[in-house]
Order: sequence, then structure tokens, then C-alpha cells
Amino acid sequence: METDSQKEESPLEGLSNAHAVSLERFPIRTRESSTTLSAWRLAIATDDGEGAIFLVEISPDRPIYRGDGVLLGWPQQRLEEVYRELQLATDESPLDSPQLG
Repeated sequence: METDSQKEESPLEGLSNAHAVSLERFPIRTRESSTTLSAWRLAIATDDGEGAIFLVEISPDRPIYRGDGVLLGWPQQRLEEVYRELQLATDESPLDSPQLG
């Protein structure tokens, strides 16, 4: 029998029916840099509203996650977990419809 401490909490806990809408490159500026960087923007939709997670790769070993919309103010670790969870779902099922005919 599982106890509460044995159950692994889903990174999507608290988000109703969360799913990825798109994953695209996006220009972004940070306070730490005077140049425009390129980030990945994972747009999501939930029953509670829309949001996005930006993955800014400052260097190969220093990623920064930023939340927007329903994810605004979420901590780095949680944003990373949600990003990875929804990105995997995006990789498994392409967002673009196949062109027929």
C-alpha cells in the first residue's frame, strides 16, 4: 500500500487539463545581458487559462526558465519540470497536422 510520501507528485499538479499548444524559438532580453538572446517558448493551455514557459540557455550549463500567464511567478525548478513534461508530450504527438492530398 502506498503512503503519501511514496506517491510522486506530478509537475502538472494544480493545472487542469494542461497541454502544449506550440514550441517555437523566440527572441528575448534579460537583465543580465545587453544583447538579444534566443529562447524556446512553450505555449500551453489549461482549463484555468493560457501561459508559456521560456527556456533561455544563457550557457550550456546555465538554463533559465521564465513563466508567463498562468505560470507567472512559479519557481525555476517547477517550471523546468512542467516544461520537460509537456515538451515530451509535444515530441510524441506533432502539433502540425499532416498535409493531405
